[in-house]
Amino acid sequence: MKHQLPTLEQLLQKASGKDLQSSQRRENHSYISIDTPLSEVIPLFLECEQIVVTDATLEPVGSLQQAQVLQAMYQAFQYLDAYFKTLIETLDLSVSVIDEQANVVVWSEMAEQLFSIPASDMLDKPITDFFTVDMLAMLKTLQTGEAVYRKHHQPREDLIVLINTKPVMLNGKIVGSVAAEADITSQVRLHQELHDATQKVLHLEQKMAKLSPSTDPFQQIKGKSKAIKRLKNMITMLASTKTSVLILGENGVGKELFAHSVHNIREGRDAPFVEINCGAIAPTLFESELFGYEKGAFSGADQKGKKGMVELARGGTLFLDEIGEMPLDMQVKLLRVLQEKAYYPLGGTKKIEVDFCVIAATNRDLEVLIAEGKFREDLYYRLNVFSLLVPPLRERREDIIELAQFFLDEFSLRYHRPIYAISPTLMDHLLDYHWPGNIRELRNMMERLVVFSTDGIINEELLPFSQPVKTRKSPPVLEVVEHSLREEQDQLDRKIIQQALALEKGNKQAAAKRLGISRKTLYNKMNKLRIPIK
Repeated sequence: MKHQLPTLEQLLQKASGKDLQSSQRRENHSYISIDTPLSEVIPLFLECEQIVVTDATLEPVGSLQQAQVLQAMYQAFQYLDAYFKTLIETLDLSVSVIDEQANVVVWSEMAEQLFSIPASDMLDKPITDFFTVDMLAMLKTLQTGEAVYRKHHQPREDLIVLINTKPVMLNGKIVGSVAAEADITSQVRLHQELHDATQKVLHLEQKMAKLSPSTDPFQQIKGKSKAIKRLKNMITMLASTKTSVLILGENGVGKELFAHSVHNIREGRDAPFVEINCGAIAPTLFESELFGYEKGAFSGADQKGKKGMVELARGGTLFLDEIGEMPLDMQVKLLRVLQEKAYYPLGGTKKIEVDFCVIAATNRDLEVLIAEGKFREDLYYRLNVFSLLVPPLRERREDIIELAQFFLDEFSLRYHRPIYAISPTLMDHLLDYHWPGNIRELRNMMERLVVFSTDGIINEELLPFSQPVKTRKSPPVLEVVEHSLREEQDQLDRKIIQQALALEKGNKQAAAKRLGISRKTLYNKMNKLRIPIK
């Protein structure tokens, strides 16, 4: 907000034809150009009583006296004061201002309602008489000059607000502090209640899932990108086959999830899924882990013997993860088992016949390993009957937001940390990052963000990777904050109402009861927030 001071020309027009000759006869006066700003004229009255104004040819065109300038300044102040008071009264935010000594100089009507303290008690009193120092964000702004933008703040134990603060600067010096606050106590509490209710529902859903597993073979795979849809279509084609499948992809892309999907789509609910990480088993133990052993097969063996992974996978799926790490001598034995569907356990003499499907996965280039003599070509062709290439996360960025939100909800519930807001800048950084660790890195990232979140908000400052931070100019508190805070509240209200509707399976009456409002109020809010009413 800015109201221009009058120019010298405008002041002279109001002077009603001052006697230039009489003014020129006075000795105690100064000469200034008609283009001189009024702010530079005022200090001259400390040295003289009258100012003579000249034109471009230095000819006098009029004169000014202290009373004229004082009247002009007072009128300009009246305009500014009227604008300021109207603006404060129009905002549906609590607005407070303190001076250099932390005395309250502005306490709006909304501040009176929010804090239940009348302005007559607050004005010209130290704000610390009413609030403790550790709960005054605007006092910290006054002391440090550090502005706060859309931060959850708790000035009292029973009150939570969304606050903006900014120092008042004059000639490079802090002369006060401004705070604009919106009450979000009810929204935060309701969000916490919904979070707790959601956690209970999730717990029940997990119990139900164990009793009645989902029939969707792709339940664990998140994402709607073209690449994911194509992979799902390819896996669907395997439903009636028993062919070997080779899954390729970088570390962290979720190859094991796709292996589970292949298993689920072509095996019965009770069929076993046995996983072996070929890179995590010592070469000397590989044969006994894969084929098992008879009692007394070697020193230290279990006297009862042990079934191998191959036998445990009977009638189901054997998943060989990191197949590129399998020792060469074991590759020969595995190839024989895949061909004959039979094997001898370590130390045994009786052939055991088995029937199972095999799925292998690797992040290595097996053709390069074949050329280097580290992987058998015949085993490669035996495994690579049907191959699935899972693209890295950087090649399907449209899935990042869905995955990030899924992991955010997972860890928010696990650590009992409700998240109310995610910085748009943070989402930009997640979309711009190249994700060398793929989905595993994104999952770990979201866990970190939830663990280190404060006040229910996560932002880009919590990101562990180096990312250029987009500087955002803090908007003037009294001009832009109203829209930003209201927008933030609308987003929070929209999420809370949608969660309540989801918990009540779309029942508007039950959702309104859960929210503690009437059904009519719920419909009004849904219309305002553009939530579809089905």
